[in-house]
Amino acid sequence: VQLVAAGGGSVQTGGSLRLSCAGSGYTARTYCMAWFRQAPGKTRERVARIDSDGTTSYADSVKGRFTISEDNVNHTVYLQVNSLKPEDTAMYYCAADLDVVCGPTWSSTWRFNYWGQGTQVTVSS
Repeated sequence: VQLVAAGGGSVQTGGSLRLSCAGSGYTARTYCMAWFRQAPGKTRERVARIDSDGTTSYADSVKGRFTISEDNVNHTVYLQVNSLKPEDTAMYYCAADLDVVCGPTWSSTWRFNYWGQGTQVTVSS
């Protein structure tokens, strides 16, 4: 299983980016896909998740600004990030847990077996 994250960049406050996470090497029809982020000196934190049935959840800090979506055919998950703030600056990682739904533990990094390499988002004021 491989996850390849892309789409990060440097933007000013209020800017937008579209992150992508392309998955390969699996055929699971049930899965939990999530985005996490980690800023320097901080622990990795949840951002958003999507189940294979399209159900989504978001961290309170990004609700209304970020949108997670998926292309089931191409095994790609997207994170549209709008109204960016300097505090959104971090390395963004996608993660996958196959053959299960997200459930209430989706915010726990330990449950995800597969991770992308990360894509950097930098927001300047």
